Amino acid sequence: MSFQFVVKLPVPAEIKKQFPMSPELSALKEARDKEIRRIFTGEDSRFLAVIGPCSADRPDAIFEYLHRLRAVQDKIADKVLIIPRIYTNKPRTNGDGYKGLLHQPDPNKDEDLWAGLVAIRSLHMNAIREVGMPAADEMLYPENYRYLSDVLSYVAVGARSVENQQHRLTASGMDVPAGMKNPTGGDLSVMLNSVYAAQQKHTFIFRGWEVHTDGNPLAHTILRGYVNKHGNSLPNYHYEDLQLLYQMYAERDLKYPACIVDCNHANSGKQYHEQIRIAKEVLHSRRHSADISRLVKGLMIESYLEPGAQKIDEHIYGKSITDPCLGWEDSERLLYDIADSL
Repeated sequence: MSFQFVVKLPVPAEIKKQFPMSPELSALKEARDKEIRRIFTGEDSRFLAVIGPCSADRPDAIFEYLHRLRAVQDKIADKVLIIPRIYTNKPRTNGDGYKGLLHQPDPNKDEDLWAGLVAIRSLHMNAIREVGMPAADEMLYPENYRYLSDVLSYVAVGARSVENQQHRLTASGMDVPAGMKNPTGGDLSVMLNSVYAAQQKHTFIFRGWEVHTDGNPLAHTILRGYVNKHGNSLPNYHYEDLQLLYQMYAERDLKYPACIVDCNHANSGKQYHEQIRIAKEVLHSRRHSADISRLVKGLMIESYLEPGAQKIDEHIYGKSITDPCLGWEDSERLLYDIADSL
């Protein structure tokens, strides 16, 4: 058989019952969600930093990183609100390689999705419990979103998923910001069509149910650069790109025009250290143009304890096993520089 049905996994309600959010954690997340919402609606002028590892590979390193991030957040809270990246499933360009904590709770062992579901929910809950910072994750698989729907404060839809109908419709049922990345080919209209779809009401099949959604007014764009027909990475974070996006928003009936600039991926050509320069250029564009200042709500930065990336069998603590990331010293300095420039 082409499909081998290995084990029936629990539905999200069962996982949530087994690993419930306490009233205290839910209240903390709700308060944080309100802060984030006010930034997207323009009621709060603070800047967002969605920052953290390319993929969450080992909880001990993740929590050391989060505690360091919390200390920085406390110092810049008047200007910058930090949303940690805890990405528990990882898209792969050609399907090979580590697919994230969901698939492999231990990157050196075989895939185990049951253990992975427990691991990712526990990781996100403990992030709220230990540092009071609900996190961002990527919605790689729409049908899995409900396993984490009560613990996430931000969701990203990736460049390879943004044209997919199920991703768009699922985002329409979220009550937290959903960032739609531009597709790998770079067409901004595709990204904006995804935002429009996610902001509308829908009826569709989801996890075996007929569901109705109210639409998500906090759906927004993420610029991550693109790849041309020759396979070359090209950026879309420059002043002219941001002005173009502002104009395209103005031509559409969309709620709360907003953009997050992803400083890595094709924008940096995966040259992770370039994220520092890119972040500062975007901030300069915001200072130069009131329109861009209103549009660009924050930055997305890939960062971990150690700079760069490693092979999965090298076992260097706090170093990415997927895309290269900024190290902690550069990340901390960049966050303070962002706050100082606002």
